[in-house]
Amino acid sequence: MSGLEEYLYALDWNNSISVAIITLISYDYVLQFGKEVTFVWKRQWSVMTYLYLVVRYFGIAIAMICATWGGLFYIPEAPYVRIVSISYSTETSFAYHQIEIGYGIFVFMQWGFSVYFCLAEVILIWRLYALHNQSKLILYVLLGLLLPIVALYIAVDAFLWSRSSKISVQEIIITPDIKYCTAFFHIGPMPAIYASIPVICYDICLVVLAITVLRKHLKERQECKMKPNTYVVMIVRYHVLYFVLNLATQIFMAIVWAHLTTVMLSFVLLFKDTAPLIIVPRLIISIWDTHANEDCCTNQYDVRELCLLDSANGIGAARG
Repeated sequence: MSGLEEYLYALDWNNSISVAIITLISYDYVLQFGKEVTFVWKRQWSVMTYLYLVVRYFGIAIAMICATWGGLFYIPEAPYVRIVSISYSTETSFAYHQIEIGYGIFVFMQWGFSVYFCLAEVILIWRLYALHNQSKLILYVLLGLLLPIVALYIAVDAFLWSRSSKISVQEIIITPDIKYCTAFFHIGPMPAIYASIPVICYDICLVVLAITVLRKHLKERQECKMKPNTYVVMIVRYHVLYFVLNLATQIFMAIVWAHLTTVMLSFVLLFKDTAPLIIVPRLIISIWDTHANEDCCTNQYDVRELCLLDSANGIGAARG
């Protein structure tokens, strides 16, 4: 395959995946919008409400930028033109710098994903905080352990994704009217793999804590010959689901550095740019939906507690 044919092939795949991303994100938003109106906009807001709104709309913004970045059909030529700006001036001289806006957008996408995954971790921590009867110790310990993970994300974004020696963006000119941007990876996947290990270990810790609560709850309910609480089971199941999702995402974010073929890279990006951004908001709103459609009696665990502090008054008001 000649260079021109290869570029056209890559552009065709880029545009196809872009359409798929826009379609999946838009379709999911339409499906969930009715529930969002019911459980968010028509109710008093709580901590989890704010977290939901951030991951929902920040996630949509990231997905749309990822979908439109790179291809001529979705982004006009202008964002990829190098512009000259005055960086400083004196009486005798001027200095000029060329700014590649396409590269800046690419770096923003990667930092955006890091922020999004950190927010997802906060949501899981908040759920564990609810499951452990609002234990301040659990909350502070988990948030304290999250700080090194946040620092790791910042370090990876600053020294890996944001350095042109590690990854660069190039404008491919097929014809004067057909141009697109693409990223070139200059190192292998091992640094990204090493960086993902602490994140995976942290997620394992959260899953173990959730499963421990579930085992204790099932044992107590079995002794009382009662059915397990719907919300306890649901929250733990979502912890496991998110762990699998984040594990797959970390693996895919590492293997994009492995010089994949166009087809493999396109499907990896399709998963990375859609699955986390769709599933995380659903994990929040599905609990509110279950609460609204089930007449559950609570025993050890309060409904509002297991709905992630959906009520502004919290569990303390429920127990007062």
